[in-house]
Amino acid sequence: MPITKTLYLIRHAKSSWEDSSQSDFQRKLNTRGLKDSPLMAKLIKEKNVIPDLIISSPAVRALSTAEIFADEFRYNKDKIVRDERIYEAATSGLITVIREIKDENNTVIFFGHNPGLLNLANLLGNKFLQDFPTCAVVGIELKVNS
Repeated sequence: MPITKTLYLIRHAKSSWEDSSQSDFQRKLNTRGLKDSPLMAKLIKEKNVIPDLIISSPAVRALSTAEIFADEFRYNKDKIVRDERIYEAATSGLITVIREIKDENNTVIFFGHNPGLLNLANLLGNKFLQDFPTCAVVGIELKVNS
């Protein structure tokens, strides 16, 4: 019998391009990203979202965003799953990560990057998105067989 799971896709907050010596992977959040992240986290929490699991790309900007959300949810930051397959992943790679989520996790927050998140949201969601801005959130209900 199918059960409903909720997946929240969140693109990392705005990051900085100031330090040209940093790799893309190492880019940090900029002032706007540091301001937007807690605001968005608070908005999501006000919708009574309680994550069973947080998964993030290990890229600095994505993981920093995930940690800010974890603080708002009082979710232990050490329990954030850092999955390097999310960084620069195609949609099929993201689907693989999602399929590996254990059955007991009913509400999952997933932090990543474009274009992968945009393509994933359009594949799984019921509304076409043309863009997936930084710190944007898309909630998707999935019917799954456990």
